[in-house]
Amino acid sequence: MSALPDETQRIIDAFIDQVWLGEGLAANTVESYRRDLTIWGEWLAGDGRHPFAATRDDVQAFLARQARSVKAATLARRLASLRKFYRHWRLAERIVDDPTELLSSPRRIRPLPKGLEEAQVQALLQAPDTDSAGGLRDRAMLELMYATGLRVSELVALPIERVYFKEGFIQVVGGKGGKQRVVPMGDEAQHWLNRYQQEARALLCAGRAVSTLFVNQRGMPLTRQGAWFIVKGYAASAGIDAERLSPHVLRHAFATHLLNHGADLRVVQMLLGHADIGTTQIYTHVATARLQALHRQHHPRG
Repeated sequence: MSALPDETQRIIDAFIDQVWLGEGLAANTVESYRRDLTIWGEWLAGDGRHPFAATRDDVQAFLARQARSVKAATLARRLASLRKFYRHWRLAERIVDDPTELLSSPRRIRPLPKGLEEAQVQALLQAPDTDSAGGLRDRAMLELMYATGLRVSELVALPIERVYFKEGFIQVVGGKGGKQRVVPMGDEAQHWLNRYQQEARALLCAGRAVSTLFVNQRGMPLTRQGAWFIVKGYAASAGIDAERLSPHVLRHAFATHLLNHGADLRVVQMLLGHADIGTTQIYTHVATARLQALHRQHHPRG
């Protein structure tokens, strides 16, 4: 990148001095302007261009180049600095056209959640040793999380009375506003939950009366941290990087795998319990049998 020409440096300095004196900007804001405008000036100097001769195409090309190495937030700030710079000189009648006019700010794009392939999920589900009570609980828990897309908070709070073992669905209260929804389990999760309930849960409870479905090794309700620890604990045996694995990743896998197999987005939103799909009445008007049929048709383990 070319060094900043003396004339460009004087123009930037004059702009900084005037906005600092006129608006009383914070030192950090002033330095951000100076840094962004210096990068812009050096980029223009590479083609022997003066800042006052820059066009909209120049600004777009500059931002496109910057996008290769900076985050969207930084890119948006650099465009804001250029806008401030050129609006100032237009008002001062040093330029006629503002090259930043009509340019839209780069959108801040949220990163996609980390995902798992179906083969990785299969390896994870098969990782627990189901010959032990704890392993049988873990298999049932992992199967249920993948089959229903439960939030970890919903999983650990799920009362056993809201699990319909024979019918194959659960009633969940969670999300914003504490909305209720009905979620089918699918055949595999139903099978492992039945085994956990019949063979392991009473052993883990050790005579305690516990209202939640999942309990820890001390016979107490499983906590969020406990569920997180269990999921992470099977990463190595499943050949998955532990940093990529969390209860929420299984929720994401549930949704993406359903969609990959052709499920309707609206149905997936309902099963996830997203707040933007409407009120509780919407869920109650969807027949449980219909949800089960859709789940069975589209879920990899339905």
